[in-house]
Amino acid sequence: MRTIGRIIKCHRKKSNLTQKELADFAGVGKTVVFDIEHGKTTVQFESLQKVCTVLNISIELNSPIIDQCREEA
Repeated sequence: MRTIGRIIKCHRKKSNLTQKELADFAGVGKTVVFDIEHGKTTVQFESLQKVCTVLNISIELNSPIIDQCREEA
């Protein structure tokens, strides 16, 4: 989670956004952005997705059996 937090922080700063502004755009609390940037593991995935969407960051899941799992779903 720390790596994700560093990426989020870098993108936020390059976008010239404060934590509060990013939180407002994402529709989450300022503490969510703070927690993400500080590597907290209790952040809900949905909140992380909202923050990433605002910063135009995509989240991709990969696994050796991902295609099999898609077929079963």
